[in-house]
Amino acid sequence: MLSMQTDAQNRIRAFFGRRKGHPLRRHQAGLFGTLLPRVAVDLDKPAPADLRTLFPAATVDCRLEIGFGGAEHLAAQAQAHPSTGFIGSDGFENAIAKALAYVEQHALANVRLHHGDAVHLLEWLPAASLARVDLLYPDPWPKRRHWKRRFVQDESLALIARTIRSGGEMRFATDIPDYAAWTLARILRSPDFEWTAETADDWRKPWGGFVRTRYEAKAIREGRTPAYFIFRRK
Repeated sequence: MLSMQTDAQNRIRAFFGRRKGHPLRRHQAGLFGTLLPRVAVDLDKPAPADLRTLFPAATVDCRLEIGFGGAEHLAAQAQAHPSTGFIGSDGFENAIAKALAYVEQHALANVRLHHGDAVHLLEWLPAASLARVDLLYPDPWPKRRHWKRRFVQDESLALIARTIRSGGEMRFATDIPDYAAWTLARILRSPDFEWTAETADDWRKPWGGFVRTRYEAKAIREGRTPAYFIFRRK
């Protein structure tokens, strides 16, 4: 497991902006005390040798979504793939509240949540325990002086790669061309991943089963063009 003691590694721990937004409604706040303890990943305990044991017995694969925002994609994927266990990680309180609402509304037994820094979760997860990691529309930190806060860094890619089994995937979407180029540059020099695109449509069109989020709909309305990338773990 990689240590987080170096300056380079510590950079990827600062990708959060706000941790709280508008005040939660009473029922939303209540879910933090009633539902979250039942579905939260407990990093204070050793990770299980088989990550599937965190989920119902029929689970065959596990996936992670980092920074799930409004949780629309996370919830839709969990509903569409009931035999897959999903872990959603987000440091934003309102995002966790939205995910909890989906879990309650749809009785999503195959969802677990991590409220905090995704780096800590990535360090905790067993090696090669995930079939896929989704990173959809992460904060691009557009100002040059803030680029060190982008989640995609050489160090974070190494952490992600450790958790994905050979042949598994990391899927990435962004509406910011500079962040797309930034990510591709780091993927292409990574010893762990390969870009699967063979034609331009492979990154211009969403992959099968993709669920559009409210953020993506807003980006399109405002004239920004999303790009979709699939990177395979070597």
